[in-house]
Amino acid sequence: MYTQTTGVDVSELTFEMTKKLKFYLSKLVEFKGSDLHLKTGTNIRGRINGEIVSLSKEILTHADGLTLAKELLRGRFPEFVEKKNIDFTFKLNDEYRFRVNIFFQVDGVSAVFRTIPMSLPTIESLGLPVVLNSLCDVSRGLVLVTGPTGSGKTTTLAAMINRINKLQKKHIITIEDPVEFVYKDDSCIINQRAVGQDALTFADSLRAALREDPDVILVGEMRDLETIETAMHAAETGHLVLSTLHTIDAKETIGRIVGMFPGNEQNRIKMSLASVLQGVVCQRLVKTIQKGRTAAVEVLVKNARIESIIMEGREMEVPDALREGRDVYKTQTFDQSLLDLYAAGRITREEAVRSATSRNDIALALDYYDAEKENQAMRKGRENIEISARDEEEKDKDIINLKL
Repeated sequence: MYTQTTGVDVSELTFEMTKKLKFYLSKLVEFKGSDLHLKTGTNIRGRINGEIVSLSKEILTHADGLTLAKELLRGRFPEFVEKKNIDFTFKLNDEYRFRVNIFFQVDGVSAVFRTIPMSLPTIESLGLPVVLNSLCDVSRGLVLVTGPTGSGKTTTLAAMINRINKLQKKHIITIEDPVEFVYKDDSCIINQRAVGQDALTFADSLRAALREDPDVILVGEMRDLETIETAMHAAETGHLVLSTLHTIDAKETIGRIVGMFPGNEQNRIKMSLASVLQGVVCQRLVKTIQKGRTAAVEVLVKNARIESIIMEGREMEVPDALREGRDVYKTQTFDQSLLDLYAAGRITREEAVRSATSRNDIALALDYYDAEKENQAMRKGRENIEISARDEEEKDKDIINLKL
């Protein structure tokens, strides 16, 4: 039986399991995978292009799992035994780090390693909407990046912080669990705090951040009511707050935040949220024709209509506001983003329909787009025929003139 006093004698460890781990992590990187899965009692697997695939026939035994946990955690192993799971980061080399969650399950120890490139992404390199540049330039307010687990929220936030760091002169504080992308001071000062290691909780470190002269605060995740309320207070008092939520679209994001507060508080929260919310970026990863993945992105940008919708609790009107505000405010729905990806030849029709918010609506939009494209091709063909006929006619005239 494991107890809190279980210790680890590092001198007795050979680190052979860590060597094997590095081999499989290198293999994952080679295959451009996102996650490595180690589970006691089965073989090593990885998530590649969104699917779980086998990387080895070797079975991880119960003893192997415990040994690997001791090699990775060392002095933190007793904490692992007590808490039953623990988050940390693991560095493979100068190009890749991994966010790790290691945990006990019925057969023993399991761990998941999420790939984090050491090179910082940019908004352009990720193919994200250009309007995100404008959200980075906001001096105060709340900007949220949302989506399911593994949709690239942290990578998008890293691209935004990277832009601010290069182009502005500010103090940035990040509060994460654990720290994933590591930033070097450029035009900004950046302090990064890991919950559990450098800070007790998100809410506690966020309150402390308000006394640390920040301009920009990144909160890795708004997990609870206290963190959300503190983040909104920070946005109200003149700071730019960037954070994430596990919501599927902008409409649900607004409803989730308001719904977390007691009923007698919700009118106040609607007013506050309408005031501070500057933008919501929602992501879904979709499969590309080239067998990779790319992000379909819904974007909400603050404007008078959005403020009114939030204050009056009319979240069901958000999709219409985003669709109709595209030309003026650069907002867009998921379905508009998917249609753009299809038109660019990056995803198939089937993938667009599968990933859409409204499958019937996007099917109609795709039909219209395909019909227009076919009509344009036919018009172009007729124009080419007419041009060829005119050219032939001119040639005939030239021949007649020469004979004369």
